[in-house]
Amino acid sequence: MHYSGLALDRAGDRRSDAAWITSLATRPGTRVVPLWRDRCLVRDGSPVTPSGAVAHALLDAAPEPVLLGLDGDTAVLAADLSELSEEEALALAGADAVQDVRALVPTVGADEAGLLAYARGLTHWNRNQRFCGACGGAAESRDGGHLRVCRACGKLLFPRIEPAVIVLVEHAGDARRCLLGRHAGSGSGSFSTLAGFVEIGESLEDAVRREIFEEAGVVVKDVAYQGSQAWPFPAGLMVGFRAQAVSETTAVDGAEVVEARWFTAAELRAHIEAGHGYRPDSIGKLLIEGWIAENTHENTDENTARQAGGGPERSPVGG
Repeated sequence: MHYSGLALDRAGDRRSDAAWITSLATRPGTRVVPLWRDRCLVRDGSPVTPSGAVAHALLDAAPEPVLLGLDGDTAVLAADLSELSEEEALALAGADAVQDVRALVPTVGADEAGLLAYARGLTHWNRNQRFCGACGGAAESRDGGHLRVCRACGKLLFPRIEPAVIVLVEHAGDARRCLLGRHAGSGSGSFSTLAGFVEIGESLEDAVRREIFEEAGVVVKDVAYQGSQAWPFPAGLMVGFRAQAVSETTAVDGAEVVEARWFTAAELRAHIEAGHGYRPDSIGKLLIEGWIAENTHENTDENTARQAGGGPERSPVGG
């Protein structure tokens, strides 16, 4: 899954050693992921992650280099060049353009996308956590950019993760259907799974029930965890669920969701084949594809049973 499962040693047991981190930055083989205002620096459409003299120049230009981790014996750091002009950042990195991580997904592997997103999320946090929220004092980087400390009151500031639930809602009627929503500002055929942030005092399951009712007016039960995905844009954690709808009645909120629609597996396949896809890097894709695959299988089994003279009389599931 994109942005998750990154095979990089984050060196959590050593990154409080400032001298060790300084030594990593001076090693000849150290690789650097340069970013400029949350975007990757690319050449000919591919992200640049230089080592050697170029890497050292990038680290010198970054006010607070960030340690991402170790790839074997090779240190990997991120350099936020946001204080430079775009032209200066491009020239220093040997790049010809800047591009959003998510736009690079079709052309880079999942591991590289995960590394770039990790670098983006951590540099974004450091750039936007310059001051203490308690006393307003300036905060300085520690632990290779994984901690900031207020110089005035000593408060420890850690990167905050923003959990969100993303849900495929199913109704098991004569023909099993799933619920997708069209969000405000999206095209007329753009339907996706429903999602929302977890609020203080909620469990993940509580958030599922509340979000689905608020956005689509649907009461759900049997909330079941499916998986999770890092979503550092800038600091999300997407937690995937399935849930069973009590009824097919919908009432959209009109603010976030402007239309809710039930799809059979066959209808959803046709909708996708007509060009109404979904983000290829989102866990929502896995939720949708998994549901289609399950219902396609059941549909095939029921058709086979009918041809043999035995199967259920109701409409085929997913058909």
